Amino acid sequence: MSGLDWLVLGGTLLFIVGYGTWRTRRAGDTLDGYLLGGRQASWWGIGLSIMATQASAITFLSTPGQAYDDGMRFIQFYFGLPVAMVLIAIFAVPIYHRLRVFTAYEYLEGRFDRRTRTFTALLFLVQRGLSNGLSLYAPALVLSAILGWNIHLTVWLLGIVMIAYTVAGGTRAVMVTQQGQVTVIFVGLLVAGYLLVHYLPAEVGFADALRLAGHQGKLNLVDFHFDPKDRYNFWSGMTGGLFLALSYFGTDQSQVQRYLTGRDITESRLGLLMNGLLKIPMQFGILLLGVLLFVFYQFNLAPLTFNRPVYIQVAHSEQYGPALRELERQHATLFQARRQATSALVTALQANNSEAAAAAQTHVQATQAATQGLRIEAQALLKKAVPSTEAKDTDYVFLTFVLNYLPRGLVGLLIAVVLSAALGSAAAGLNALASTTVVDLYKPRRPDRSETHYVGASRLAAVSWGVLGIGFATFAARLENLIQAVNILGSLFYGTILGIFMVAFFLKSVGSKAVFWSAVVAQLVVLVLFFTTEIGYLWYNILGCGVVVLGGLVWPRQTAAPASSTPHPG
Repeated sequence: MSGLDWLVLGGTLLFIVGYGTWRTRRAGDTLDGYLLGGRQASWWGIGLSIMATQASAITFLSTPGQAYDDGMRFIQFYFGLPVAMVLIAIFAVPIYHRLRVFTAYEYLEGRFDRRTRTFTALLFLVQRGLSNGLSLYAPALVLSAILGWNIHLTVWLLGIVMIAYTVAGGTRAVMVTQQGQVTVIFVGLLVAGYLLVHYLPAEVGFADALRLAGHQGKLNLVDFHFDPKDRYNFWSGMTGGLFLALSYFGTDQSQVQRYLTGRDITESRLGLLMNGLLKIPMQFGILLLGVLLFVFYQFNLAPLTFNRPVYIQVAHSEQYGPALRELERQHATLFQARRQATSALVTALQANNSEAAAAAQTHVQATQAATQGLRIEAQALLKKAVPSTEAKDTDYVFLTFVLNYLPRGLVGLLIAVVLSAALGSAAAGLNALASTTVVDLYKPRRPDRSETHYVGASRLAAVSWGVLGIGFATFAARLENLIQAVNILGSLFYGTILGIFMVAFFLKSVGSKAVFWSAVVAQLVVLVLFFTTEIGYLWYNILGCGVVVLGGLVWPRQTAAPASSTPHPG
C-alpha cells in the first residue's frame, strides 16, 4: 500500500476508536454500566450496533467471493430474518426488559433451574468463542496479504489490539464505536460498487453487466426447488434461516446484549426492526459486488489463483514452479478467447439478437468450463505443494481486486472497511463472552462480591476468551469458506438453544428436567447428523429446536417451576 493508503487507513481507525473511547470515558465501575452501558441506548444506536455485530470482516471478505463463485443464491439465507425480528420484538424483548436481566440465560434459571441455565450458557460460550476466532482470522488475512507477514503473527497482533480495545471500553464504548464503523462500511461498499462498474469496458454499462451475469447463472436470487441437501433455497431460508435468525438474535448474548442496552422496550424493538429492514438490502449489495467482480474478470485477466501468498511460494519452487507457470500460460491464452466470446455476447444482447446471443453463450460456457478446469488443476497443484493451504481461494477475490485495481487512498478506505467490521463484531463477541462467563457461571458461585470485583472479573474473562479466539483463528485457514464456516458453526448449536427458549416462552407446563435432557439429546442428534449426513446446515436449526420441543412435550409430566417475575438471585 502507498503512504496515502496507510494515512487513510490509520486515520480512519484512530478516529473511530479514539472518538468512541473519549465519548465513553466515564462508563462507570458497575456491572450495569460496564456490560449494558447504563441501559440508555437509543433505537438507531441499537440498530447500528446489531448490524455491526453481525457484519464481521468475514462478511466483506468471504461473501463477495461466495457470489463470484456461486451467484447470489446465498441471499436466500436471510429471507427469514425480517420475520424473526418481528417475533423477537413481540415475545422476547418484553420479557428480557421486565426481568432486567444482564444475559438471556439469566432468565432460564427463574423459568427452569440453574443446571439448564448453565448448560445453555456453555453452548453459547463454545459456539461464540469459536466464531470469534473465525472473525479474527478474516482481518488477519487482509493484513497478511498486504504486508506479506506470517498469518499466525498477524493473528496474534490483531488479537492483542482487539483484546485491549474491548477490555478497556465495555459495552457503551463498543456501541459508540460501531456507529462510526457502520458509516465507513457503507461508504466503502458504495465506492467499491461504483468503481467496479466504472472499470468495465466503455460499451458495457451496469444493465449490460447484470444481463451478462444473468446469462452466466449468477443472478440466481430465488430457488423454489426443495432439496434437503441444498444449503440455499427459498425453503431452507424461510425455515432454517428463520430458526437460525430467531436463535442468533433472540438468544445469542452477543446480539441480545445490544438491545438490552435500550432505555425501554420501544427503543429495543425499533432497533431490531431497523435491522430487519436493512439487513437484506445490505447483504444484497455485498453479494452484488461479487457478481460485478465476476463480470469484471470476464474482461480483465483474473489470477490463476486468488491466494497470492501461496502462489508466490509455489511459483518459486523448483519442483512445482514450472508446472504452475505452464498452467498460467494456458490460462492467459484461454482468457483472450473468453473475453472475445463475452464481448460478442454483450453485443448480441444489446442488439436483441437471440440467435447470435445463443451462439456466443455456448462459446462463453465452453471457455468458462475450460478456465474452471485449469483453476481446479492449479488448486490441486498448490495443495500438493503446500498441504496446509485452504481448499478454495474465494475469500481472496474481493481483496485481490482492492489491492490491484483501486487508486491510492481508496485501498486504505476499503481495508478500513474490513478492519472496522472486524473490530465491531469481535469486540461485541468478546463483550458477550465476558458477560456470560461472569453473570451466568462465576457470579452464581460467588454471589457476595462487590460490583467492582465483577467488573474486574469481566475484564479478565474478556482477555481469556480473546486468547482462546486467537488460538482457534490459527486453524481457520484450513476451512473452505469463512462465511459458510461461521454459519455452519452457529447452526450446530443455535437449534438446541432456541428450543430451550421456545419451551421457556411458550410451554409453561414443561419442567426443568424435561427440557434439560431433551436439550442434551438434541445437541447429540445435531452433531451426529453433521458428521454422518450431507443435510444442508440450515436444517440443523429446525431439527435441534424440534427435538427439544418434542422431547419436552413427551417427557413424563412434572410440576414446572413457576415463571419468575424476577431473575433468580445470583
